[in-house]
Amino acid sequence: MKPNDIALRKRSQISKANRTMFIAIAIASALVAFALVASIFLAQKLIFNEKVLLEKNKTISTLNTNNGLVESLKTEVQVLDTNENLAKVKANESDQAIQVILDALPADANSPALGASLQIKLLAGIEGLTIDSLQVDPVIGVESLSANGEDSAEGGNEITFQFSVTGNQDALMKALTNLERSIRTIDVTNLKIENKGATQVMTVQGRAFYEPAKNIMLYSKVVRP
Repeated sequence: MKPNDIALRKRSQISKANRTMFIAIAIASALVAFALVASIFLAQKLIFNEKVLLEKNKTISTLNTNNGLVESLKTEVQVLDTNENLAKVKANESDQAIQVILDALPADANSPALGASLQIKLLAGIEGLTIDSLQVDPVIGVESLSANGEDSAEGGNEITFQFSVTGNQDALMKALTNLERSIRTIDVTNLKIENKGATQVMTVQGRAFYEPAKNIMLYSKVVRP
């Protein structure tokens, strides 16, 4: 065999071997890349599943805690029904005792209702007492807009009021006693008594309170990878 033929044959074998090596390396690289991508995907899937399980466990824990409190809450409500002080101030005989507590701290501002309560219940029927003036202020941000036109509640869930009454000492004392015994929480912030001939004029400034209702809602939470 001629030397040139031998050289050509060797070159052909080397070229073939290079092609084979290149193909093998390309296949191996593709396999490694695929394995790497698959590993990353599986890791992300595992982390996502762990996040989902964590949220599920939180939900289960909350539900179990709430369910465990049901019986004790029912017992406490039943105990309230035996409270004589609450029974005495029920608005209706058929009401449960807990309704008295709810009425004492209503969920709405409803300043007109407070005004009616002062006029019809707390200051009415007192012998020798005359109501000169009565004003209950609308709650800014709830029942009226603020001075700058914004709808933002102020005052910490308070309803302010003021009234002026005329009467003798016993009548004025009875009015203050009624305020103290009111089912609603009433805080007298300013009190002034002036003599007016044989009678006295009492001016009272105060505040009552309300607490907006809490909404309990079930919702779905989207867990993102």
